[in-house]
Amino acid sequence: MKSHCRTEYDPLKEVILCPPAFMRIKEVINSIQAHYKDTNIDIPTALKQHQTLIEALRSFGIQVHELRADEQFPEQVFTRDIGFVLDQTMYLAALERPIRQGEEQVLKTYLDQKQVAYESVTEGTIEGGDVIIDGDHVYIGVSSRTCTEVIERIKEQHPDKIVQPIHFDSSYLHLDCVFNPVSNSLALIYPDAIKPESVKVLSETYSFIEVTKEEQFSLAVNVLSIGDGKIIVLPENKDTNKKLKEKGFDLYEVPFSEIIKSGGSFRCVTMPLIRS
Repeated sequence: MKSHCRTEYDPLKEVILCPPAFMRIKEVINSIQAHYKDTNIDIPTALKQHQTLIEALRSFGIQVHELRADEQFPEQVFTRDIGFVLDQTMYLAALERPIRQGEEQVLKTYLDQKQVAYESVTEGTIEGGDVIIDGDHVYIGVSSRTCTEVIERIKEQHPDKIVQPIHFDSSYLHLDCVFNPVSNSLALIYPDAIKPESVKVLSETYSFIEVTKEEQFSLAVNVLSIGDGKIIVLPENKDTNKKLKEKGFDLYEVPFSEIIKSGGSFRCVTMPLIRS
């Protein structure tokens, strides 16, 4: 099995997910979790919503690979963070929070079984939610989860790429919670969370659909593009969805209200292996 990704919106062919069988807010690691920590996660509902997403992906002919859920990893559903593909290189990420460390070993075991080549990040930390690729450009969020030293190594390993650090308020966890391109010229953005100089850098390539504070909280930025203008979105984010429709995108609404209580939505729970 090979891996290949050059953008966030080319047709999705193969993707890795993990069922939220042991999902719970055990240790608050973001503001959304803080909001829901008392009610926590209803696992049967989360599993049902996750399965609905899988069925939607398969209905589009996308091959879904499922990792084994391990009860010691309550955030394992968010597979985007544990690895990322840059062109033909699969990177095994290095997770920053102790509560998540070890998830990458589950992915490593799966990749070894499937004979997928990968490179491990062994010094410093980087999480896939901070890595956004778009052709010759790679935008990497400088956050509490991703350090500048690893960003510099990515630059060295991909001299043909323009690797651009993006500075944002790390209370928003990962870059993909506040910035997400849906085409080569249009991106969803919550600009209040991004440093003005980084917004300026992004504006040189993209026009923006700006999401409201309320819809950022319900993760309107964190959609999943599956190719050919098709996007999987939350039904609750009506303002952002309306703007995407006006731009000509085909939206597919999937209920995900239970899983977003932990601070991640469709992009967070999917790690593309192949887009083409």
